[in-house]
Amino acid sequence: MIQDGFMYVSVLTAFAALMVGLERKFKHLKFFKFIPGIVLIYIGAALMQTFGLFAANESTGAAYDNLRGALLPAMLFLMLLKCDIRSVIQLGPRMLGGFFAAVISIALGFVFVYFLLQSFYVEDTWKAFGALAGSWTGGSANMVALQGILEVPENIFGYALMMDTINYAVWVMLMFWLVPFADRFNRWTKADTGFFQRGMDESAAASEAGEQSIKFEHLLYLLGIGLLVSSLSTLAGNNLPAVGDVINATSWTIMIASVAGLVFALTPLSKIPGALDISNVMLYIIIAMIASHSDFSNIAQAPIYLLSGFAIMAIHLVVMILLGKLFRYDLFTLGVASLANIGGMASAPMLAAAYSRALIPVGVIMALMGSFLGTYFGMLIAKILSVL
Repeated sequence: MIQDGFMYVSVLTAFAALMVGLERKFKHLKFFKFIPGIVLIYIGAALMQTFGLFAANESTGAAYDNLRGALLPAMLFLMLLKCDIRSVIQLGPRMLGGFFAAVISIALGFVFVYFLLQSFYVEDTWKAFGALAGSWTGGSANMVALQGILEVPENIFGYALMMDTINYAVWVMLMFWLVPFADRFNRWTKADTGFFQRGMDESAAASEAGEQSIKFEHLLYLLGIGLLVSSLSTLAGNNLPAVGDVINATSWTIMIASVAGLVFALTPLSKIPGALDISNVMLYIIIAMIASHSDFSNIAQAPIYLLSGFAIMAIHLVVMILLGKLFRYDLFTLGVASLANIGGMASAPMLAAAYSRALIPVGVIMALMGSFLGTYFGMLIAKILSVL
């Protein structure tokens, strides 16, 4: 049994590195397409905890609280350095309307499904759904942030991560399967498809292709600034008053770090390469640490959560189709808006590329919008669900 806090952190970090290495080395295997490395990290760390590898003492507890508290705001700050608000404005009202239509339809799905099935869930599931709602608007980083803000029990958080993986994988396959039917759908909605020809060739958030290669000094700059922002955000958050059950010291810390990321995204700091790489390293370590406080004692509850995930997505799909018909949206706009929420940066640009490579910037910008809004959307959904 591991009782030393430093050993506890080092084992989890090494295990996360091992899973990522295996995923990269055997990425051609179908196994890793359905069960990505980040899920294996969660499962493996949870199994370590289940079999008693980690002691629940002061040393490991302090390591968990201190490291997670330091990395989480830094991770969000670095991720948002690529979210230039000026690029969002370039999307235009129709694309922004499609994005927020996806947000509203997902919200309706969570509220309706939770209201109908809440008697089947374990206690505090509303917190897990709030965290998942953050992920299905922005990405895994938002879900991790909300796990801390809402104090989601680690066991229930495992269900949210499971839904975020399995339900999401099915949804991505559906979105790509629909691409060949775009012309037929667009004729049905009478959509204006001139946008495809005009494209989005100039976009500040298009990609990182033009960045210089990552160097030692870039990593040090980003790590130093990220940790400094994290410490200052934590200091400010701890001195601000709590508001209700959702806005607490952790909430303030996350919001301050997120806003700081948006502000610095307008400065030359956003041009330093490597921000997404460092933030992903932090994300994987945090996921491993959260999983290390979990176990599989409630695994029998898994089916109802997966069913709930598909029900939420079904409502989202129906609402998006109806809005598409009503406002004459094309399938590209609806599909990318949906994946920018549910899939984030991992899939929205790829779906955009399936329509036209000139439209990749749209997927990137929408995904970045979700990265910023996801935490706040999850907090709102959690508040609504808590009173049902």
